[in-house]
Amino acid sequence: MNAPAPAPTTTLLPDPPACRITVPIISVDDHLIEPPDLFAGRLPAALQDTAPRITEDEAGNQCWIFEGTRYPNIGLNAVVGRPRAEWSMDPARFDQMRPGCFDIDARIADMDRAGLWASLCFPSLVSGFCGAVYSRAKDKELGLACMRAYNDWHHEVWAGTHPARIIPLQLPYLADIEIAVRELVANAARGFKAVSFPEFPAQLGLPSIFTGYWDPLFAACEETDTVVCLHTGASSWAPLPSPDPPFELLPTVFPVNALLAAGEWLWSGVPLRYPRLSIAMSEGGIGWVPMLMDRADYVLSHSASGTESNAWPSSLLPSEVLRRNFWYCSIDDPSTVAMRHVIGVDHIMVESDYPHADSSWPDTQQVLTDTWGALPDDELRAIAGKNASRLFRHPLPERDDWR
Repeated sequence: MNAPAPAPTTTLLPDPPACRITVPIISVDDHLIEPPDLFAGRLPAALQDTAPRITEDEAGNQCWIFEGTRYPNIGLNAVVGRPRAEWSMDPARFDQMRPGCFDIDARIADMDRAGLWASLCFPSLVSGFCGAVYSRAKDKELGLACMRAYNDWHHEVWAGTHPARIIPLQLPYLADIEIAVRELVANAARGFKAVSFPEFPAQLGLPSIFTGYWDPLFAACEETDTVVCLHTGASSWAPLPSPDPPFELLPTVFPVNALLAAGEWLWSGVPLRYPRLSIAMSEGGIGWVPMLMDRADYVLSHSASGTESNAWPSSLLPSEVLRRNFWYCSIDDPSTVAMRHVIGVDHIMVESDYPHADSSWPDTQQVLTDTWGALPDDELRAIAGKNASRLFRHPLPERDDWR
């Protein structure tokens, strides 16, 4: 009998020293790893035994299991605080992650170390970035109960423990539009500022953004000032022409999803029907934004002329709608600094993407300084935190260094 393969080496580095704070940062895209006890006691008694749960195989690998499907915590989703030589796609155990991945008190401590005043946190694989796992559950009652349990936990524990530091983000129930609207309105009333929505609903087998099916939900978002967050990759990866690309290509073209999504949402007419709706392109980067603005304006006056779909019922140019309704976020896009006024300085935000492999943590303040530090102080502060504070109605600290 062959001996079991040795467990991969895992090392948690010592806590980094607290950084120097230039300006307070609000990160509009981070992630949490759902803790093992998230669903404990949060579902109706008849459904509690069928809730997602952590299992461990003979090799010691941990994963979530829900309706017979396994959802491992893929390593690159939680690698902050580990040597890069040990990063891999192998499933990660909770004891191989920094506690800040799943423990809110530890997360706040890690935010302090990186100079992050506040954070908007998306879920991970067992939920899907927009709660799609629960919305497509075979047992619809169970899926709805899991979605509610996640939102309750996020409200009470993740955002509720340190309300000044976490911006509440709800998951929608995508399987029923009437339920989705009721849940969104109720969650907005108890303090949720944003909802994570699939950037391409059709990729999840749902009605597309062009059908008008989702309009009642967008009307509710506009009425309640709930920001619609379109997280890149929430419904699908960017389309790739080759069947066998290396992994490196996938994160390289990740922003292509955001470009395609913004184009779809722009031409869908949603931001024209709901002019006060705010759409945040989460983890989408900003390098593609000027190109989309230029191209959309050009198409309106050229390729779209004389077609049946030429129904742009607005005196605004597409680029003006992209500056009014859409918000963009950057981890590190140094080449776009010169284009910031084309995009709109008041609609650019930053992210740290903790605890993913793309994360700037614990050097987020330094990355901000290196990329945007030469800007006038008012522009730097706007991009670092004031824009996010205004969009998500979340106050900044009274002092630059709040620690």
